[in-house]
Amino acid sequence: MTISDDGLGGLRVLVTGGSRGLGEATVRRFAAAGAQVLTASRGTPPPDLPAVHLPADLATEEGVAELGRRVIDRVGGVDVLVNNAAAASAHAPTLQRSDASWYADLEMNLLSAVRLDRALVPGMVERGSGVVVHVSSIASRLPQRTEASYAAAKAALNTYSRELATEVGRHGVRVVCVLPGFILTEGATEHLTRMAEAQGTGLDDIKQQIVDHLNLPMGRPGDPEDVAEMIAFLASRRAKWLTGAQFRVDGGIIPAVA
Repeated sequence: MTISDDGLGGLRVLVTGGSRGLGEATVRRFAAAGAQVLTASRGTPPPDLPAVHLPADLATEEGVAELGRRVIDRVGGVDVLVNNAAAASAHAPTLQRSDASWYADLEMNLLSAVRLDRALVPGMVERGSGVVVHVSSIASRLPQRTEASYAAAKAALNTYSRELATEVGRHGVRVVCVLPGFILTEGATEHLTRMAEAQGTGLDDIKQQIVDHLNLPMGRPGDPEDVAEMIAFLASRRAKWLTGAQFRVDGGIIPAVA
C-alpha cells in the first residue's frame, strides 16, 4: 500500500474497538502510515494486528478510567483518539424497550466516548494539538424501527461532538464525527448469514434486500476500509481546518444536501 505524506507518521493513536471490523481496518490504515497505534477492546485482536492491544471494558466508568491511565502511563497520551467502540442492545419495539436497554446503549455508544475524552483530551489541550474522531452511525440521522435507543445514543454523540469541538478548538484540538452506513464488517456478515439461514436464502440475497430497503444509490454495501480512509484523512494535516462537523460514509443513503 502506498501512503502519501499525510502527517500521520509517528503520531500516537488510540482506536477503541480495534480488534475487528471498522476498528481493525482503522488500526491497519494508521499503522501503514507509520503511526504508533494502540487499541482497546474486550475481544482478542488478530495476531498480526500492528498495534499494542490493551484489554478494556468501555461499558463501565471504571473500565474507561483504567484505560485512560494505562494509555498515559504507556505513551504519555495520544495525538489521535478514535472512539469507535460500540454495541447495540437487542431489537425491540420502541414503546416496549426497557430502561436497562436504554441505559446499556447510552453507556456504550455515548458515555464511553465522553469518559475517554475526559481522560485523554486534556492532554491534547495542554500540548496544543490533537484530533478526536467519534465513530457515530447514519442511524443517528436515519433511525430504523426497533433500534431507537441505539439511534438516540448516536444522535447524542453527534451533538456532544459538536459542543466539544467549540470548547477545545481554540486550543488546537479538532473533534469530528464519522457516520458509517451499511458496511460489510465481520459482525455484519455474521448477522446477515443468520438472517439468510432463517429465511432459507443466500447471503447475497439478504445483502440485496438491505440495499433495496435502504435505497442505496451505490447499489452495494461499503467496506471497512472505506470508513478507515475517511478517519485517516480527518486525522491528517490535510484536514487541519475541519472540526465540529459530521462526515457520512454511507454510499449516498441519506437523501440530504447537508
